[in-house]
Amino acid sequence: MSHQPDSRRWWALTALVLTSLAVGFDVTILNLALPSMAEDLHADNVQLQWFVTVYTLVLAAGMIPAGMLGDRLGRRRTLLVALVIFGAGSLAAAYAPSTGIFIAARAVLGLGAALVMPTMLALIPAMFTAKERPKAIGTLAGASLLAFPIGPVLGGWLLNHFWWGSVFLINIPVVVLAFLAVAAWLPESRQERGRRIDVGGVVLSSAALTGLTYGLIEIGERGWTDAAVFGPILGGLAALGLFVVWERRTGAPLVDLSLFADARFTVGTALATLVNFTMFGVLFVLPQYFQANLRTDAMGSSLRLLPLIGGLLIGMATANRLSRLIGPRLAIGLGFVLLAGGLFWGATTGTASGTGWAAAWTAMYGLGLGCVLPTAMDAALGTLSPGTAGVGAAVNQSIRTLGGSFGAAVLGSILTSAYRAAVPEQARESVFAGLAAARSTGSAALEDTVRSAFVHGLDLVLATSGGLGLLGVVLAMAWLPGKPERPVRDEAMGFDDTVAA
Repeated sequence: MSHQPDSRRWWALTALVLTSLAVGFDVTILNLALPSMAEDLHADNVQLQWFVTVYTLVLAAGMIPAGMLGDRLGRRRTLLVALVIFGAGSLAAAYAPSTGIFIAARAVLGLGAALVMPTMLALIPAMFTAKERPKAIGTLAGASLLAFPIGPVLGGWLLNHFWWGSVFLINIPVVVLAFLAVAAWLPESRQERGRRIDVGGVVLSSAALTGLTYGLIEIGERGWTDAAVFGPILGGLAALGLFVVWERRTGAPLVDLSLFADARFTVGTALATLVNFTMFGVLFVLPQYFQANLRTDAMGSSLRLLPLIGGLLIGMATANRLSRLIGPRLAIGLGFVLLAGGLFWGATTGTASGTGWAAAWTAMYGLGLGCVLPTAMDAALGTLSPGTAGVGAAVNQSIRTLGGSFGAAVLGSILTSAYRAAVPEQARESVFAGLAAARSTGSAALEDTVRSAFVHGLDLVLATSGGLGLLGVVLAMAWLPGKPERPVRDEAMGFDDTVAA
């Protein structure tokens, strides 16, 4: 095993950046396409939630076994296969003729992303020294976030000039470039002794995630008392309990529960999960708000997301320096204060609020996101050794993604419940169906009712997310280290902790 830093590690990071962009474009653009898809595919609010959630559900369920697969079969090989799957899923999504086929295509995309994300994260502690690691993490996270300003603008332009499927076709050239870069610059790495796949753990965890997500999404459609809601939720909770028992007793667990004995890993993962919960919910509702209430087109909606992205990039650029200056506790605490403040500000949105109002609170929210995420990620990933990096990074990423999946499900259900309780029957399918009904009948009163109901639901979503931001402040102040850490002098483990590149 070589203890000298591999000279190719920064070129290899470039390959990971391109891979991250390929996945990032898909996440950012879908939310912009939802209004168009609601009309063309005749999708209601629940189906729109599934468009978003099935991707993150498969991603969350698949990342832990994917991390083990990368450790065992080789991370470079796993990335190449993942990019092929992701490209195929993008083609299928672009030409999907119905909601069912589109949801299936999104599941394939989620599988490809599940193979990508933990494999990329596992390479960071193996490739870089402790001193270099924050810069590498920041670069990779910044690259994924670069998809936010590029994706919406490009997606908005495509939606204004072509059909909604075109926003998935732009994944293809990025996937091709990423594939070539990974093949050229990323040496192979794997764990010396691979563990067998924990089939029982995979089945139980997948059942738990599916049951909980399905039940949470159906709340907005059916209410808490319906058997179609509490049945899947109870089943998901039961499967989750069995999963924990199984993992404690099996010889080769899917999730190494001892990871959570480290407070930094546990709290860092929890804080990043709170961030994802709020972010997925906010990005689900904002494009609909822009197009339904501010009467923008797809391009106009994409431009109105830029203040959020700008704030996020500024926060990302200053997070590492801020953490070194005042310590992780205060840095993350400050980020969550900004995040919660922006959300509570946004929760006072009214039907007369305009673009300037939205730009102000989303910029503040984005700044908080950027301050929190890299520091929380480094707190968690910094505890991993190169030999267990794949599984540990997958656990972290899976829980974070599960937070995003639940964020879209729970916050989307809050929006749906509030909206449907305030509009007549002919407008309940979605805000866009309600506006279409108002136009067809020439009823200005119905149109006002639809817009008011949607804004009320938006405010509830943002207030709920703001409360979670305050929870983040409490967790950070209670559990994270208060002083800046001294740089650790160590050697990078190289690309391959056991096998020569």
